Order: sequence, then structure tokens, then C-alpha cells
Amino acid sequence: MKRMFNLKIALLSLLSFGAIESIAQQANHLKVLFVVTSHNQLGNTGEKTGLWIEEFATPYYYMLNRDVEIVVASPRGGRPPIDPKSENEAYQTEATHRFYSDEDAQAVFNNTVSLAHVDHEEFDAVFYPGGHGPLWDLSQDRNSIELIEAFYENDKPIAFVCHAPAALKNVMAPNNQPLVRGKKVTGFTNGEEAAVQLTEVVPFLVEDMIRNLGGTYVSGDDWSSFAVEDGLLITGQNPQSSALVAEMLLKRLN
Repeated sequence: MKRMFNLKIALLSLLSFGAIESIAQQANHLKVLFVVTSHNQLGNTGEKTGLWIEEFATPYYYMLNRDVEIVVASPRGGRPPIDPKSENEAYQTEATHRFYSDEDAQAVFNNTVSLAHVDHEEFDAVFYPGGHGPLWDLSQDRNSIELIEAFYENDKPIAFVCHAPAALKNVMAPNNQPLVRGKKVTGFTNGEEAAVQLTEVVPFLVEDMIRNLGGTYVSGDDWSSFAVEDGLLITGQNPQSSALVAEMLLKRLN
């Protein structure tokens, strides 16, 4: 009888430990929102643009490999456009190759949630991959603007890479000043834009935008990996910086 009693006690202890462990795991569970462009026209050139796929794939798998839950959203929902240039073999990485053959990732990517249906309360942070598309849509999308402001006002990290800081163009801080004002921010340099011969095509230059809004623009050498963190704001300079931004974002969350 005593042996049965001790067995029950041991079983209850294990169950209690399991419940505590489950609660701890839930407490440590992170959920990050990815916001991507829906814009696919490169100005008046007749060429296509969109999301730079490496800037999505690298952070996506960096976080997924660390058990972060990811939801992908876009202004229009559905499958976002991929910049055709970013699919050139010269720009492929281990992460992009994995993405192309990953049925689960394809299902997520093909069915992005509309930004109008996203609530910041469901997420711990937001990450914006780049590509030229955000210059046209995310820079003025009201749902995106309000979402970034909500994340920031609720003390949640906001991260952007390459051209994605364009999404900050009309974002205001709680003091009704541009959110980037007085902050260290990076993004695609004027020199990098000139190198890809799109200075006269894009609606504005990311570097100029940051300076004009009162931000302190900082950068590394063109095409080098460079990112900067200022409070809740994390920004990366170019595609080479996407992994670094993801790393900095998770470090901030942990």
C-alpha cells in the first residue's frame, strides 16, 4: 500500500514538473511578424520588382531554426512579388535554395495575411525584409504605418533591412515627430543605389529619406554587412546585412 502511495506521489510530481515545463516553454515562445511588399512595378521602366528573396529567406530560417513562430503579412495578402533579379543564380544562398524546395515555406509565402487583419498584440516583434517594392507601397500603407507605431508604443522591437526602412517614412513617434528623428538608422546607401543604376527610377532614396526626417544616417562600406540598433529600432544596410539584423532582433527578444 505504501509502495502504491509513493508511486502516486512520484507520478503527480512528474505531471506537475511537466506542467511547469510546459508553462515555461510557452513563456519563452516567440512569435514574429514578417511584413513584405505587394508592389511589383519598377517605376515607369516596364520592369518588375518586389521582395528581394534573400532578405526574406535568410532571416526566416534563422528564426525558424530557433523555434520562433513566424507569420507573413503583406498589404494585399496572398503571394507577394519576388524581384526577378534576386532570383539570379549569383544571388542564391543556402537559405534561398532551401526556400525554393520547402513546401511548408511555399505555403506560408503563397498565402500571406492581409495587413488589415493583423494585430500587434499577437506578436513579440516585427521584421521587414527589403527589395525595391517597399519604396512604393509600404512607405505609405496606412495599415503598415499604424502597425509599426503600435509595436513601438508597446515596447516591441521593430526591424528593417535594405530598402525596408522606407516603411518608416510616414511613421510617427508618440511625441508626434518622425520616429527616426534623432535615432541612428541605416539602409541602402545612395552609393549602392547608384551602383544598381536606379537612382533616377526610385521614388526616393532611403539614405536621403532618413536624413530628411532628422535621423542620424550611419553605414558601413557599400555592400558590407552592417546593422545598427537604437532603442527598439534595428536596421540593416543591404542584403548582406539580413542575417545580422535577424541575429540582433532575436538577441533583443531574448
